[in-house]
Amino acid sequence: MFPLEPPVDIDRDQAAQEAAKELSKSAYRDSGSLIERAIGKVVDWIGDLLNSLTGSSPNGHAGLTMLISLLVLVVVVVLWRSGVLRTSRRAKAQAVFDTTRPHSAAEYRALAEREAASGDFALAIRSRFRACVAELTERTVLDERAGRTAYEVVADASRAAPVLREPLQPAALVFTEVVYGNRPGTPERYAVVVAADDAARTARVAA
Repeated sequence: MFPLEPPVDIDRDQAAQEAAKELSKSAYRDSGSLIERAIGKVVDWIGDLLNSLTGSSPNGHAGLTMLISLLVLVVVVVLWRSGVLRTSRRAKAQAVFDTTRPHSAAEYRALAEREAASGDFALAIRSRFRACVAELTERTVLDERAGRTAYEVVADASRAAPVLREPLQPAALVFTEVVYGNRPGTPERYAVVVAADDAARTARVAA
């Protein structure tokens, strides 16, 4: 992981110098202003801790070992703050279906109409978008794939039927904002998802 192998024998002063050199590299500070400030604080803390460790170690080996461990921690923090490590978890959390699709498009559609009639448009939006995705799956526009997000539905369906992109994009936004973003469900937002579902039933699929 580290291109420069630490020397076998290193005293406290050399350990401190190597630490300062490594921590000054721009790679740990070029991930954006917000990340830079957060990592800067971590780096300062590492420097203080390293000084303490090398000061108490006879030959600096304990300090250098701790330095390597802490540098790994810095990299993990950078990746976490930049979103790299959270992408898969976020995608799974925002999947259209909680599990494998348990109902048909017609069943989801009927459920959505009942929820809308009762005034619960947040649930109606969720059910109607699921009806849309189930419809596209039944028509083989989409394949059966667990964990697909609303935006992945747009991308995948548009490749088979480009005409679907226009109605699906706003519907995917509504679904994600209402179901996962705690935005209120409204008749207007529900109408956007209904339009996408109608398009899913009538769109011509590319051969």
